[in-house]
Amino acid sequence: MAAAYDKFDYPLYWKNRSYEHESEVLVLKEFLSRIPVIDKIIDIGCGFGRLTPSYIHRGKKILLTDASASLLALAREKYQSYRKVNCLQTKIEHLPKKLHSRKFSLALMIRVMHHIEDPDQAIKNIGLILEPRGYLILEFANKLHSKAVFKNICRGNLTFPYDIFPSDKRSLKNIKDQSIPFLNFHPGKIIEILKNNNFEILELRSVSNVRNNFLKENLPIEFLLWIEKIFQRPLAKIFFGPSIFVLARKI
Repeated sequence: MAAAYDKFDYPLYWKNRSYEHESEVLVLKEFLSRIPVIDKIIDIGCGFGRLTPSYIHRGKKILLTDASASLLALAREKYQSYRKVNCLQTKIEHLPKKLHSRKFSLALMIRVMHHIEDPDQAIKNIGLILEPRGYLILEFANKLHSKAVFKNICRGNLTFPYDIFPSDKRSLKNIKDQSIPFLNFHPGKIIEILKNNNFEILELRSVSNVRNNFLKENLPIEFLLWIEKIFQRPLAKIFFGPSIFVLARKI
């Protein structure tokens, strides 16, 4: 069955998003430095393997998974010379069954959660495939990012920061057409789901904090990334950026 991203040129989407990409590479390197030993890594929703170079040197065995056959084919071609890298086409809901009790010391799921309507089940499935005290690096689209909070407060929606329900960023037409979900989640809700599924939160990072077309067009990317590196950790305390990264460990 064809996946939504089989019909979408995802590599092209990232062509002019170097700042966003490098911001995610920054946080991945920081999180990986906090994990002493990594044996087997699984990347859930790896796409075309955009972030694989950030962690490929850390794992003895790496499994790239994605629901899209076309994107996974690009990843397979890109990393075919690495004997330790394998690929598996599957959705997250089928992972535990398809892996046949295989366990991993690190799971990554980046730029995937916003397409998942049942985050609780997704986290449960990740827990099933992790070793005891295995690590999870999770990214989700942040409902409480600064721009959204400012807009809603200006409109008089003073309870917006306390609304735990996800916001669907699709147009009404796309929702009616049953297109793929695009959900922004309340950070408190994601943290609650992780804790309820026996995950310990080790660190949060706010990512892509200066994602602004004017700034990206008029300032050097090196300067933007310098700001990003300084503020990812402190701005996580107020959930400032559009993307939140979580480093968690299975209890």
